[in-house]
Parts: sequence; C-alpha cells; structure tokens
Amino acid sequence: MSEATVRKQRPKFLALNEIRLPLPGIVSILHRVSGAGLFLFLPFLLYLFDRSVGSPESFAAYKSVVSNPFIKLILFGLLWAYLHHFCAGIRFLLLDLHKGLELEAARKSSRIVLIVSIALTLVIGVKLW
Repeated sequence: MSEATVRKQRPKFLALNEIRLPLPGIVSILHRVSGAGLFLFLPFLLYLFDRSVGSPESFAAYKSVVSNPFIKLILFGLLWAYLHHFCAGIRFLLLDLHKGLELEAARKSSRIVLIVSIALTLVIGVKLW
C-alpha cells in the first residue's frame, strides 16, 4: 500500500461550529475580541470623556447620553472587555515567563481569569450603575 492511501483523509472545509475549544483557547479568543472591542469603541469613550470634563453644559449632555439604558449596557460590556483584557494580559505575561505552562495550570489560570473578570465587572458595574 502506498503512503497516500494509508493516511487519513482530512476534511476540506473546517466546521467551526463543531470544534470544541479548551478553556485556555476560549480565554485567548476572548482576549483578542475584548482588545478589538476596546480599540473600536475608543472614539466613543473619548467622546464621553470629552463631554464629562468640558463645561457644565457638556456634562449635562454627558449625563443625558449615559443615562440611556442601551448606552449603559454598552459601557457595561466595555467594562467587562477592559477587565477581561487586563486579567488575561497578566495571565499571558506569566505564560511568557514560562509560569503555568502545564496543562492543569493553564486550565486553572484561564478559569481564574474568567471568574475574576466577571466578578470585578459585576462589582464595579453595580457600583457605577
């Protein structure tokens, strides 16, 4: 038998909905998504900051924008994105220093990143809401 017939046939198309990523892979993708979201919403955040520190009239405009429940939801999502990106960034810095590279340690650190980022988001978000 030739080598080509013995090899297992690989799929031509990747079925992304059938792939089960491990938790460290999910945290890595969320780290990238949160960074992209923060980058894309940076003009909006700068606009809000400008409205909040300008004059009393611009602060009133800021308050009217931020009091909208949809904007609050966006800001809540951006708060999570920031906190997740921060916590996952610390995890990746430790991985770059060769700390926690073992499978169980990587799973544990990714679980900690998710729990801490969600908990901090809830604590800070409820306080600011």
